[in-house]
Amino acid sequence: MRDIDIQRVQESWEQVLPIADVAARLFYERLFELDPSLRAMFTATDMAEQRKKLMQMITVAVRGLRRLDELVPAVEALGRRHVGYGVLDHHYETVGAALLWTLARGLGEAFTPELQSAWAETYYTLAGVMQRAGRAAAA
Repeated sequence: MRDIDIQRVQESWEQVLPIADVAARLFYERLFELDPSLRAMFTATDMAEQRKKLMQMITVAVRGLRRLDELVPAVEALGRRHVGYGVLDHHYETVGAALLWTLARGLGEAFTPELQSAWAETYYTLAGVMQRAGRAAAA
């Protein structure tokens, strides 16, 4: 990832944090709209707590983008855990779409094509790490 893209992602995330719960609600609403079958993974989940966990996880990842050597092991562990939740490779596409949609809603006009591209690269890079770790764990 280019430094400018990391900077864009980090600065924009700081703009999202004041509306963290609203953003998390939008994210899950959009996720379940895109793939209603995913709702079943959360039937026994305290969604208020899940929303907090989501935002905390994204915060850790975004703030750690300049220290990938430290971030990658945590992202790999997250990928291994997600296998146990029933997450499949194609779910990552849906999550990515829901995330980008949420960011577009939360950031409005500030969500420029350059920022969208930076976020997409960030998400799909980290999602790839999670997927590879998940596949290795499942094998």
